[in-house]
Amino acid sequence: MVEIKTPRKHVLLLAYQSFGIVFGDLSTSPLYVYRSIFSGKLRHYQTEDTIFGAFSLIFWTLTFFSLIKYVVFMLCADDNGEGGIFALYSLLCRHAKFSLLPNQQAADEELSTYHGEGRSNRNVLSSAFKKLVERRKKVKTALLLVVLFCASMVITMGVLTPAISILSSIEGLQVQAKNLHHGMVVLIACIVLIGLFVLQYRGTHRVAFMFAPIVIIWLLSIAIIGAYNVIHWNTRVYQALSPYYVYQFFRETGKDGWISLGGILLCVTGTEVIYAELGQFTASSVRLAFSFVVYPCLVLQYMGQAAFISKNFSTVSLSFYSSIPDSLFWPVLVMAILSTIVASQAVVCATFSIVKQCHAYGCFPRIKIVHKPKWIDRQMYIPEINWILMVLCLAITIGSHDTNRIGNAYGIAFMTMIFMTTCLMSLVINFIWHKSVGFALFYFLFFGIIEFIFLSSSFMRIPKGGWVPLVLSAVFTFIMFVWHYGSRKKYLYDVHNKVPMKWILTLGSDLGIVRIPGIGLIYTELASGVPATFSHFLTNLPAFYKVVVFVCVKIVPVPYVPQSERYLIGRIGPKSYRLYRCIIRNGYKDVQEKETEYDVENALVMSIAEFIQLEAEGCGSADGSVDGRMAVVRTSEMFGKRFIVSESDGYGESSSSIFPTTVGCNSRSAALQKLQSMYEQETPQLKQRRRIQLKLSDTKCKDLQAKDELLELLEAKHAGVAYIIGHSHVKAKWNSSFLKRLSIDIFYSFLRKNCRSPSVFLDIPRISLIETLHRVRFFVRVLGYSS
Repeated sequence: MVEIKTPRKHVLLLAYQSFGIVFGDLSTSPLYVYRSIFSGKLRHYQTEDTIFGAFSLIFWTLTFFSLIKYVVFMLCADDNGEGGIFALYSLLCRHAKFSLLPNQQAADEELSTYHGEGRSNRNVLSSAFKKLVERRKKVKTALLLVVLFCASMVITMGVLTPAISILSSIEGLQVQAKNLHHGMVVLIACIVLIGLFVLQYRGTHRVAFMFAPIVIIWLLSIAIIGAYNVIHWNTRVYQALSPYYVYQFFRETGKDGWISLGGILLCVTGTEVIYAELGQFTASSVRLAFSFVVYPCLVLQYMGQAAFISKNFSTVSLSFYSSIPDSLFWPVLVMAILSTIVASQAVVCATFSIVKQCHAYGCFPRIKIVHKPKWIDRQMYIPEINWILMVLCLAITIGSHDTNRIGNAYGIAFMTMIFMTTCLMSLVINFIWHKSVGFALFYFLFFGIIEFIFLSSSFMRIPKGGWVPLVLSAVFTFIMFVWHYGSRKKYLYDVHNKVPMKWILTLGSDLGIVRIPGIGLIYTELASGVPATFSHFLTNLPAFYKVVVFVCVKIVPVPYVPQSERYLIGRIGPKSYRLYRCIIRNGYKDVQEKETEYDVENALVMSIAEFIQLEAEGCGSADGSVDGRMAVVRTSEMFGKRFIVSESDGYGESSSSIFPTTVGCNSRSAALQKLQSMYEQETPQLKQRRRIQLKLSDTKCKDLQAKDELLELLEAKHAGVAYIIGHSHVKAKWNSSFLKRLSIDIFYSFLRKNCRSPSVFLDIPRISLIETLHRVRFFVRVLGYSS
């Protein structure tokens, strides 16, 4: 009996929490829907049947899109419990071979999160249509463009939502203050918007507990007001729930009614969040909250407004606030402002999330992603995107000057996004769920035709503000695709110019240079082979570190990679070379955080030590997936027990073993210690890091050669760790097409020079960083190879 109650309590708790994150934007749409519907020629149709027809359209649109499509169908298409446009794309990338991500390995398919339960059977034969699509690179590129354009629309809605929500809530002041100039309303809205974005960097962990109560009180308030208006003004409005009034509406209004669909569409603004934020909740909790609270409250409110407007058509421009009883006006106004702030906060956070996912798939310039342990789960902050959103939001609020134009823009962005989602969902039904082509086609036609009707109506409003999302989305899509194209070409060039292992072997264990104490972490995008930059070190430097680790941080098309499966460790060349490879695998929704027990540096050393021992014992394949000579070592029961971890008070060892030096491995010079002390004063967060000292445990090691290798690894760690990143210059070949040379030499080069450096993204201490700022000739003609 207890086991049955516990899940129910958990579902109820998640349903309660979902109000403040999932339904904020959707619940504030009654502020501006009727105003947008009757903003055009439809304001000349002041009959009761027209008002009832508009409400009937709102009711069926809310039912069709929000309830049936998203709550019933879309919530079933989850990726390990995650939703959103990239959840659909990652499903297709994993199970239908649509991925354009580099560095993909067979070992990635052994991740526990790679194959979802009941989603895809690897033994099912692929259809002829699926094989045809998988063989065509142009189709894969077109699919990526669709996803990027859809993601750009989500970013655009992150600009439009705060503008239309907060401005529409502030406009309520004009109901009581008749002489309040509209310019003053816009000014107040801009001040609120600035405060919203300025406080983003502090996170919402301190006030997040208030989000759900605010939205719940808001929903109950507007439901009560709606019921009051139905009883007080026009009880016949319930008849408009019949679809007959939809027919009556179009028969009476004709083309003008069709154009008004762009305004009716605003009743489902925020519906996409239901699917996008699925990962923070469960499908059952979202369905429970929407079906029993959000949906009936919104229907009551829209019904009440229709009843009020049918008797007071002159107030349609501010119908929501005009329909509020005078005794409740100010409390409802305050709740409206608070609710729109909550909704805007949730949408901005969702925008950060979609940008992070674009970046994870190699489709966005390097950005700094901030996530603090004290913040609520999965909350992040991206400084560059925050300020860009603020500037664009203020520009739209001031430039549009009213909610009608912003509503026109939002309608186009939303309809374009959900139409593309329908296309992707059809592919998922056929390729992932293995349903027939006919069933997938039926799904596409059933939802796609109705969505196309709404979309065609929205495009009629392009001259009246509808061009804004198209322009913004085109700019964002262009930036993301150019970055992806340039990065992919650079990666393909690096693969083509890998250093032959035969040449490395001819150098001997010393690699033809002096090997000094310490560990050199060379960051590379290659998951196999030796990067060409390493040959530059060997031919131009007199000495290099005794232990060399090639580190590749890559993305796997899964939302999250379990910590125990994240590190893939292997060896390059004979054991005497002391060359290792570490592949750190992340999911597209993983937020880079510090290790809970160790920092990345010490965790890396421990992973290599575990690999050495497993290799000596000959049981690497028993403890994890193996890709050649690479193995997942953290699934071993002995992981973390090879070394004794203790706190260190001196400069001998720290969580970031900076200042690699050729002096004794257990001491550093006074000058280096003084320099480290000065740096720590300038960088307080470095001083706050745990100082950890590693010692070899007394665990018996049967293989003496493995024990010697562990001792050398430990001595190298004590001597110091340096992070090495090579810089390259990418340029199109002289005989490339004009479009390629323009994209690479101008746009891609500009983005590379003005985005964050790799060291910032990887969170590498500047004092431990060695950057190779040389110009390597073999990078100059990166695009010399045909695609």
